[in-house]
Amino acid sequence: MKIAIVTGASSGLGRESVIQLWEHFGGMDAIWVAARRRERLEELACQVGVPLRIFALDLTERSELAGLEQALALEKPRVKFLVNAAGFGKMGPVSGQTVKEDADMVRLNCEALTAVTRMVLPYMDKNSRIIQYASSAAFLPQPDFAVYAATKAYVLSYSRALNRELKDRGICVTAVCPGPVRTEFFSIAETAGEIPFYKRLVMANPRRVAAKAVRDSIACRELSVYGFSMKAFFLLAKIVPHKLLLDAFRAIEYRGGRCPERG
Repeated sequence: MKIAIVTGASSGLGRESVIQLWEHFGGMDAIWVAARRRERLEELACQVGVPLRIFALDLTERSELAGLEQALALEKPRVKFLVNAAGFGKMGPVSGQTVKEDADMVRLNCEALTAVTRMVLPYMDKNSRIIQYASSAAFLPQPDFAVYAATKAYVLSYSRALNRELKDRGICVTAVCPGPVRTEFFSIAETAGEIPFYKRLVMANPRRVAAKAVRDSIACRELSVYGFSMKAFFLLAKIVPHKLLLDAFRAIEYRGGRCPERG
C-alpha cells in the first residue's frame, strides 16, 4: 500500500498539501491525515478524490501519537511522502506568554515533528520525500516572536542535517521556509500581539506556497523559499549581521506606528 502522511491537515498549509498530493500524484492508495479537529478532516475527505485515513489526535500527547505508530506497525505501508505541517505560534514579548504556551510551541513544532519523522522513516524507501514546514522566521531571531522563531530554526537545522543523512537511502528532505501566509495561523498568533505591518505586505497564498514546496521536494531541493521578498530576506540574513537587521526592523516598526516596549 502506497500512502502519504500529512500532519496539521485540518487547515492552512497542511490542508493545501493534501490537495496538492491528490492532484499531482494519482498513484497514492490513501493519504493519512492527522490533526485535532476531526470535523475539518472529514470535510477535507469529501473534497479530494483519494481516500483519507483520519487520525484525530493531539500530536503533543505521546499516548495519542501512539495510535499513528501502531497503525504503521500493523499496515506496514510504503510512505512516499511525509509532510509535517502541524505547528503554531504566539506573538508578543516572552514576558507576555504563559509557560504552557511556550512549552506547547516547543512540543508541537519541535518534539512532535521529530517524533513523527522518526516513527515514519522505517516505512520510507528510495525516492520517498519528506517535507518539513519551517518558516522564514528560522533565518533570524524574532523579538516578539522569540519562541516560535527558535522552534523553526530547530526545524530548519534538523531537516538539513537529516537530508544529508538520508542521501544514501535516496530519500530527500525539504525544509519549507515561507514568510507570512494567509491562513488561520495568524488568528492564533495575534491573540498575544500584532503582526508588523511590513509582514502584512508580503502575505503569500497558501496554495502557491504548498505547490512550490511539493515541486521543490520532487526536485530534491534542501530548501524551499517562496517569493522574491523571502528569498531576499534569506540572503540578507546570511550576509548582514543580525544585530543590524534587528535594529533596522525595529526602526521600521516604529515608523509604522508600532513601537514595542522593550528593555
